[in-house]
Amino acid sequence: MRCEIRHTTEYRYPRPAWDSFNQVRLHPSQETRQTVRSFHLHVAPDAEVTSHKDYFGAIVHHVHVHDPHTHLLIEAQAIVDTHPVPDPAAVTVGTLGALRGQHTEFLVASPRVPGGAWPELFGVTRPAAGDDLPSFLTDLNSQLYRQFTYDTQATTVSTPLAEFATHQRGVCQDFTHAMLGVARQLGIPARYVSGYLYSGGEMVGAEATHAWVECFVPGYGWLGLDPTNNCVAREKHVKIGHGREYSDVSPVRGTYYGGGQGRMDVAVHVYGDQ
Repeated sequence: MRCEIRHTTEYRYPRPAWDSFNQVRLHPSQETRQTVRSFHLHVAPDAEVTSHKDYFGAIVHHVHVHDPHTHLLIEAQAIVDTHPVPDPAAVTVGTLGALRGQHTEFLVASPRVPGGAWPELFGVTRPAAGDDLPSFLTDLNSQLYRQFTYDTQATTVSTPLAEFATHQRGVCQDFTHAMLGVARQLGIPARYVSGYLYSGGEMVGAEATHAWVECFVPGYGWLGLDPTNNCVAREKHVKIGHGREYSDVSPVRGTYYGGGQGRMDVAVHVYGDQ
């Protein structure tokens, strides 16, 4: 499937700002399940733009606007081909034991996914060592989808997981952090994925960058699961990058001098051609 993506971030300030510096994680990843055909980053006013790969392998652009400005536009355009991947073969939960040491960073607590009795808080039954891991993960994905309510007004980017656990209303970031908390407490390596979703009106979360989970399955690799839409991440999911949680892969964040209280507007458009 070919996906054309346009992601626009605009900042407006009541007074001139200067030395605006932004970290931009909007470049889709190049991997087995997707091929990046083109990527272009447009910035206005003129800016100094550099890039590097972060710890997890994502391409990060640094956008530095030196001169005073009251408006900043950062627009990313990409064309990505996504490819079908096979489903994992049956493998028991117990096979994870010998491999957990290779993925410790996706098992330990992090600021937005702290340690806690998340399986019990979300009513998840712990699997037995002989249970099939891929089946358990898809069942868990479905259980959380049914349990949570998608509500764009219920949470903010800084809402703690414990608060979401109480109200169980939120957006893809919250669904994803909850599934990460459950999986990690069960000893299943799990990482946060930031990307785009071509919904065609069938799924939620396409109005901005989307989030889902990748869980490690021995003999297969990382299986993408989207608890917000109760599905496996397939050709309609375009990955930007992964990390321990949202903070590791936030799309655009930065600082500036002056300007007063700025306003940020984000628009995401994903067009698909099957």
